[in-house]
This record gives sequence, structure tokens and C-alpha cells, in this order.
Amino acid sequence: MPMKVLAINGSPRKGRNTATLLNRALEGAASEGAETELIHLYDLDFKGCKSCFACKLKDGKNYGRCAVKDELTPLLKQIEEEADAIFLGSPIYFGTVSGEMRSFMERLMFPYLTYTNPPTTLFPRKVPVGFIYTMNLSEQEMKNYYGWHIGNNEMVLSLLFGHAESLFSCDTQQFDDDSKYVQSRFDPEAKAKRRREVFPLDCEKAFEMGARFAKVDRDL
Repeated sequence: MPMKVLAINGSPRKGRNTATLLNRALEGAASEGAETELIHLYDLDFKGCKSCFACKLKDGKNYGRCAVKDELTPLLKQIEEEADAIFLGSPIYFGTVSGEMRSFMERLMFPYLTYTNPPTTLFPRKVPVGFIYTMNLSEQEMKNYYGWHIGNNEMVLSLLFGHAESLFSCDTQQFDDDSKYVQSRFDPEAKAKRRREVFPLDCEKAFEMGARFAKVDRDL
């Protein structure tokens, strides 16, 4: 039975930087025989954690599971029951992931995190998680401003799912035609040059990560 690799797009744009990198990761996984699927969070009607604590209720029917029922519920079930590897992708908005990705992460992660000392996971198996970030800032600025946030995501995902790593695509091009927008902060020519020369390398890294994840055994 082929591995199942899921990619979760936390960008509202389905054909730009984040989605492109996620698709390349899935192509890498497919090259190793994996079955793949891309889900766009902005297509789903859902909200973040409601702090009902049903997932923490002793002997509760939803212990370790999110009790909220909405359009995210089938995806959470699919991740638990079918996914052999997961890719999360999001642009950085105001120093963190998009609102949809953040809400998804709350619903995905909190039910599996035990309130014990030390905390551990209720997720039933080990599944590698790759987080792909896209952003306007340079690599150095990313390390200066976003390092804690990215490191924290990686730490918690590793605790819950067994393995997590990150891929960054920095200084990305946002507009096809900069002249149509009010913006003087970024150099359009430099952005276009980086899109031509560096973004393809980021896509190669995403492909390689996807191929590598597709080789990982469930019991890693």
C-alpha cells in the first residue's frame, strides 16, 4: 500500500509561492511512489480552538481528539488515520503564520498534547512533518525576527509527531507587476532576479524533502 502524503496550504493564494513549494514537495513524494493530496485551508469553514477542554476530559469520549465539528473535522481525522507524512505551508504575516494556519495548528496540536510533566503526545504513531515558510524578509532578517517562532513550531511538532523540520523561502516576489501597487520598500528588479535564480532552488529543496519523507517508515 503506498504512503499517503498530505500538504496543507495556509496561504489564501492557491497558485503562488507557498502553494508552488508544497506542490513541489508532493511531486517529490510522488516520485517515490507516494499517494499525495493538497488541501487549501482557505477553502474550509472552520475556527481555531474554543478552549472547551473536551480533549482533556478524564474518561471523556473526545479525550485526545478535537470535539468541535466543522469542515476541518474530516481533515483532522484523515491526518490521524491515513497520513504517513505531512507538509504544512504558510506565508509569514506580521511575524507569524497566517490566521488560517494558526487556527488549524491549534485544532491539530492541542488535543494530542498531554497536560503532564513532562508533556507527551497522544498521537498514535510517528509521522514526519515538514513546515514550508515563505516571506518577504531576507535569510538574516528571518533569523533575527522569526527564529523563535519557527523554532517553537518545530519543537512542538517534533514532540507530537516524532520528527519536524523547516524549509524557508525568503525575499519572495509578491506581485507580477509592482507598478500597480503602492510600495517603495522593495526593489522590483531584485525581487524578479531572485524569483528567477533562487526560487527554483527552493523548489528543488522542497522536491528533495518530499522524496526523502516518502522513504521514511512510519516507525521512524
